[in-house]
Amino acid sequence: MPLACSSEKKDSTEATAAAAGNDSQVKKPVVISTWNHGMAANAAAWKLLKDGGSALDAVEAGVRVPESDPEVRTVGLGGYPDREGKVTLDACIMDQNSNCGSVAFLEEIVNPISVARKVMEDTPHVMLVGEGALQFAVEKGFERTNLLTEASKKDYENWLKESKYQPVINIENHDTIGMLALDEKGDISGACTTSGASYKMHGRVGDSPIIGAGLFVDNEVGGACATGLGEAIIRVSGSAMVVEVMRQGATPQEACKIIVERIYNKLKDVENLQVGFLALDKKGNYGGYAIHKGFNYAIYSNAVNNELIDATSMFN
Repeated sequence: MPLACSSEKKDSTEATAAAAGNDSQVKKPVVISTWNHGMAANAAAWKLLKDGGSALDAVEAGVRVPESDPEVRTVGLGGYPDREGKVTLDACIMDQNSNCGSVAFLEEIVNPISVARKVMEDTPHVMLVGEGALQFAVEKGFERTNLLTEASKKDYENWLKESKYQPVINIENHDTIGMLALDEKGDISGACTTSGASYKMHGRVGDSPIIGAGLFVDNEVGGACATGLGEAIIRVSGSAMVVEVMRQGATPQEACKIIVERIYNKLKDVENLQVGFLALDKKGNYGGYAIHKGFNYAIYSNAVNNELIDATSMFN
């Protein structure tokens, strides 16, 4: 059945986002993050922001919460494994000075976002992967942990029975957490972390650890982060493009919509493919947009007390 376009949809969420995008007053601090698990992440980040803490410290502290929670099955500890039964993690972080760090295909470390920050601050590199990333993490004092919980192991064993060894690609397999924060000084930083697509091929890396795809920050303009099928996001350098559209004068909401539509126009067949973007500008305006209904994000500021918002979308 073809998907029905909802271009005339005008619910309270859209009105809220539009109002945020059109407000010229600077609102800070602000933290936004993707999906339901963004609520707990925001609460941790806000503890730092409300007392004048930096956006960089806030986003790291925030996304460490779902990374450490085995009940969040798409990030960190207890994340769904790849098709070999191994949990491999990807993460990146970026600050207001365009410094950035990233790890990919990392095993046995609960908080890859903190390893990514160490890559940013303690090496001349941007990205470390696989065994090299693990070696670096251990050298920096991170403890090795078995990330495959009993719940994830059981789900993997059930998947093996019917899977024919094929990765899962559908609109539900997408729950990265991306976070953007604007602090009292007016600086923006961002973080993105995930266990990747469930039952992916061993060695697969998505958009989440790639600066410009899963996350991008420009302190003159704002920041953006992505969720959904990483391959589609990488192909258009999604988050960087959202920021560039904001640089040209678009609101965060408009910019997210434009890049989602760009992905749709390139791919066409999106019935089983979800992509969403979340963006925050230097004035504290924010917005989110996705291909399919169901993408939500959490917002915490002096004006909004950690509320969950349903993003607008192309299709119902």
